Amino acid sequence: MADHIDSSSVSPFSAAAASSNKPKPTPEGRFLGEPRSRSIELWSAFKILRELIKGFRSLHFVGPCATVFGSARFKEDHRYYQLARDVGGALARAGFTVMTGGGPGIMEAASRGAKEAGGKTVGSIIKLDFEDEPNPWVDRSVEFDYFFVRKLMLLKYSYGFVVAPGGFGTLDEIFETATLIQTHKMGEFPIVLMGTDYWHDLIGFIRQTMVPEGTISPNDIDRILITDSAEEAAAELSRAATERFGLRWQSAVKPHVIFGERPKSAVRQSVMQQRGH
Repeated sequence: MADHIDSSSVSPFSAAAASSNKPKPTPEGRFLGEPRSRSIELWSAFKILRELIKGFRSLHFVGPCATVFGSARFKEDHRYYQLARDVGGALARAGFTVMTGGGPGIMEAASRGAKEAGGKTVGSIIKLDFEDEPNPWVDRSVEFDYFFVRKLMLLKYSYGFVVAPGGFGTLDEIFETATLIQTHKMGEFPIVLMGTDYWHDLIGFIRQTMVPEGTISPNDIDRILITDSAEEAAAELSRAATERFGLRWQSAVKPHVIFGERPKSAVRQSVMQQRGH
């Protein structure tokens, strides 16, 4: 016989407590939650456009970037934190502005290494309940409600991508970037995986299962460099930037008053710029 609960014994606060533990809906969560009225969808489209314009205006003058992906969970004493710190420094010395998601862990480490090497850093930040402030090594940050807008900015302004160990988000970033390159939606920018021991099994699965089954071509994985050397990673991005995409050293692009851009929005030092910019 089933047990029955006396409703009088249930705390009147239990339902409220349970509901209070639910995460608050985000703009992106509401947008992806379910089909809505056309007027609401149109308003969301305007909000997304506003975020895109904010990103374009904020990042246009940051100079050629190199994006570093990786986990937010590694602490300062972890070897992968130090690896990312070395990568940030090497990229900065190569002339790149180091772009990250602006948060802790790998993102903080890469930004820190770049600043310690005298370089520039940018953070493309997503609004999350547990990550709400940029790390202290970020020169300029832009905050977004929508993950896909933030990811666009991390890709759009970079001439290469260095991937330190990470979780689901990092895997998403690797494979979306690789897919955009594979389908020619984006140029053949280099992808470098840092930490040979961490990525060993994943690369083994790709080579030994996906390639033989024909789900990807051998040259799809050959595009990816795997290394433990920060200097090798930076050299790979520099080589691609100069030889494949024709970057060279020249004065930074100047802002235009007609667009409401102020002089301080521009990078004040010489940076690598693409020919014709």
